[in-house]
Amino acid sequence: MSASILINLSFLFSKPTGIATYASNLVPYLEQLKPTLLTAQKFDFFDCYPIANNLTPAQGSKGHFRRLLWTQFQLPQIYKKLQSSLLFSPVPEAPIYNDCRYIITVHDLIPLRFPRNFSPLTLYFRHYLPQVLDRAEHIICNSEATARDIIDFFGISANKISPIPLAHNNDCDRPLDLTQKLHDPPYFLYIGRHDPHKNLQRTIAAFAKCNCESELWLVGSCDPRYTPELKRQSQELGIQERVKFLGYLPEKELSIVISNAIALVFPSLWEGFGLPVLEAMALGTPVITSNISSLPEVAGDAAISVDPYDIEAIAGAMKNVATDSQLRSQLSQLSLQQADLFSWEKTGLATAEVLARFV
Repeated sequence: MSASILINLSFLFSKPTGIATYASNLVPYLEQLKPTLLTAQKFDFFDCYPIANNLTPAQGSKGHFRRLLWTQFQLPQIYKKLQSSLLFSPVPEAPIYNDCRYIITVHDLIPLRFPRNFSPLTLYFRHYLPQVLDRAEHIICNSEATARDIIDFFGISANKISPIPLAHNNDCDRPLDLTQKLHDPPYFLYIGRHDPHKNLQRTIAAFAKCNCESELWLVGSCDPRYTPELKRQSQELGIQERVKFLGYLPEKELSIVISNAIALVFPSLWEGFGLPVLEAMALGTPVITSNISSLPEVAGDAAISVDPYDIEAIAGAMKNVATDSQLRSQLSQLSLQQADLFSWEKTGLATAEVLARFV
């Protein structure tokens, strides 16, 4: 068995989030390259080289550590055994102590923008990632904002970087009457982790201040480091009965929850792309988001953009959307038009074109 190009999918597991969603939607459009997939999962129509299934985020920090060891020591052996000429990794991980040729995708540099003392992720981005970037044949990223960060933080030439936007899945239709109350009681929606840079403390404070007869639904896995503080904040503000922590939702269920929200509220302090914004727009859901990082690239003029550090601005945007049905309808139509600019086909074919140049 030989393979000119290998695709590293060692990180995939059964509850996909951002990076796994990216990789799963990207791979079908790379079939033309006839790659071999390094995966513990089954992919129809592809040659697959089986690997261990304990290298993923599902196993927590142990899974990440095992994957890093596998990447440095076992992956080069597979590369040599299959007589490969190029490795593509949809995550910024690659062997650095051998002669493997590779292309990686960098999704963001948030651990450097918001460093945490003694955090393994911060150490990884400070000490390991620069070596990976330096040795890479080429670097793909998902926004112009991330490309600028790679240049500014690491001094990488812009000629070595290709920004390729992400896309969305749209398996759920939004009701035709965009002015109706879609849920009783109506709710604002946030999707994502509870990390501090996601700005949930200001989001909750703004929700309390906007004084709307509504709820705030937070979708995403709880984190023992951050979620308890968010729940305490809700209690202190007297809104704990109206702030719902829903945890992780499967894709179909999530689409329904997005479709029936008043608006997605996503005033993140920084994003490499901001996939929840695009997923909401694809379903015609109004969006309130930040005016910094990659988010203006994704939202265009179809969202209400706010200063994410300004609680009054976030609260005012929520109040306006909740009380103005005409504004909601206008934002819904603009969202659908903006989302049409993005597709996994465009993302996949652009990625295949980059990889083909280096095979």
